[in-house]
Amino acid sequence: MGFSRDSDGRATLSGARLEGLLQEAAVETPAYFYDLSAIAEEARAMVSALGGPPNLVAYAMKANSAASILRTVVAEGGGIEVVSQGELELALAAGAPPDRVVTTAVAKKDRELDRAIGAKIRSITLESVEELPRVAARARAQGAVANVSFRINPGVAIDTHAHVATGHEGAKFGIPVGDLGAAWERADSDPALRVVGVGAHVGSTLRDVESYTASARVVCDVAKSRLATGRSLDFVDFGGGFGIDYVGDAPPPRPAEFLGAARALLAAEGLGALGLVVEPGRSMVAPHGVLVATVVQEKRTRARRWAFVDAAMNDLIRPALYGAHHRIEPLERPPGGALWAVAGAVCESADQFGEYAFGETAPSRVAIRDAGAYGFVMASEYNGRPLPAEVFVESGRVTHVSPSPGRDAWVKSRLRA
Repeated sequence: MGFSRDSDGRATLSGARLEGLLQEAAVETPAYFYDLSAIAEEARAMVSALGGPPNLVAYAMKANSAASILRTVVAEGGGIEVVSQGELELALAAGAPPDRVVTTAVAKKDRELDRAIGAKIRSITLESVEELPRVAARARAQGAVANVSFRINPGVAIDTHAHVATGHEGAKFGIPVGDLGAAWERADSDPALRVVGVGAHVGSTLRDVESYTASARVVCDVAKSRLATGRSLDFVDFGGGFGIDYVGDAPPPRPAEFLGAARALLAAEGLGALGLVVEPGRSMVAPHGVLVATVVQEKRTRARRWAFVDAAMNDLIRPALYGAHHRIEPLERPPGGALWAVAGAVCESADQFGEYAFGETAPSRVAIRDAGAYGFVMASEYNGRPLPAEVFVESGRVTHVSPSPGRDAWVKSRLRA
């Protein structure tokens, strides 16, 4: 499953050659390809490692919001973590049971709160003391009680890019531990609110279990203090952020190791009776998606060899936004030999993907690996470039295609502007 190479050295996904899948899908490049079989296996393994209800693997759908992926996760016993009303509507429409849905965000509009309360989802995560009276007011307007959880800012810094570190004291996320007293007092005095959980999320691309459990210990301390007052909780939420091996030479711990450590910590802290919620996103989908691109032109200078491809920063913005590394490999042969700088056609100097070993001649097509997360969902139509197609594969066969809207659709939309 996932990306590999066959005995002839040709790139495969789900056991089938990507060249053949591209032909079968009948789409132009650039195009995203996802292995749903591999994603199902990832979801199944995480649900098994966590131990089933009342525990919940809530897939962070911001990583990839394709309904096919949401249905796959739900079918394997997982739930969904959403960050907007649009994501909530999609999750519910894709079949996610409301009691397996949690929502987060620091700036929820009233209509978003109304929908979440009305849908009776498992929990609305609150990120500030100031948010409590707003949620209570929306619940009272519906004659309902809102199930809420507190996201704590644990004050834990991790070794990751600044743009994806969320648990340090300067982050916009979460309620500082010092403000929890005011938060509990406000919630306990309002019958329109029911606090069902506490949690934290320190950031993405975690590469060691200790960073995860350091934040989880803060959550456990808060949970124990809460229970000691005679109040109840349904669950603790340790977040997600499990990293993957983008470079290809230093695999981080598998998600099951993070989840095993989380369960062990909960038991050691005497909180084994509570449910455990985790929110993986990238680790479930990133390794099982590739962006296929065509090499449009070569350029050779004294300084370097360039391979210009028809994918660009509007299709995959992570390298420009985070300085992220994605392995880029020829479809028709394994990587190796001379280095080529890979760049797209967008009129920005940031539209470069790095240098990769292609040999003496540039390949005709390439696979940009580990692109299943934060690829298509962050894509744009910058420079009048249409969104790429998405191709879904199971057991080596194309099951369906979400086509590119095409250039004409972009032109028509801008003419109406």
